[in-house]
Amino acid sequence: MQANRRTSGFTLIEILVVMVIVGLLAAIAVVNLGGGQERRQLENTVRELYLLMQTASEQAVVNNQELGLLVTDKGYRFVVYSDKEDNWAAQGERLFSPRSWPDWVVATAIIDNNLPRLASGEGVARPDIVFFSSGEITPFELDFTIKDRDSELLKIEARGFGGLDMTLPGDNSDEAGS
Repeated sequence: MQANRRTSGFTLIEILVVMVIVGLLAAIAVVNLGGGQERRQLENTVRELYLLMQTASEQAVVNNQELGLLVTDKGYRFVVYSDKEDNWAAQGERLFSPRSWPDWVVATAIIDNNLPRLASGEGVARPDIVFFSSGEITPFELDFTIKDRDSELLKIEARGFGGLDMTLPGDNSDEAGS
């Protein structure tokens, strides 16, 4: 009489199926995480600017002094208005030091240019956005995307007196700030 022996273990087919599934999951993870670093860095860059803008708005009110923001394709810098010299000068505080965008960031500024501006001398750059000592902010919209990926839009905007709003990709509601 022959005893029915049952061996435990996995068949070759079962092992191959598991390896294919693990390979597919690894490929999906690599594809999803590949662009994730740029997106996280963009979000951090935009959040930093948003917080600096909130701080500039608050400091303008507290110090009774107008602060401005110059936005370029390469980056941004803050300036302060001097009543004595009737001119815009570089902001001296380390917190407001000039910063540059990563090379792959596309920043688009939509600013209401029909509003009155504070005077400045010839050849001196006037800020695109002004944080007034009254608490008002020049109405603007700053859009940020990753080069060649317009679907990932981050936005900072102000309507004048209502403070700043920041919108991240997939957000339906704004993060209101003041």
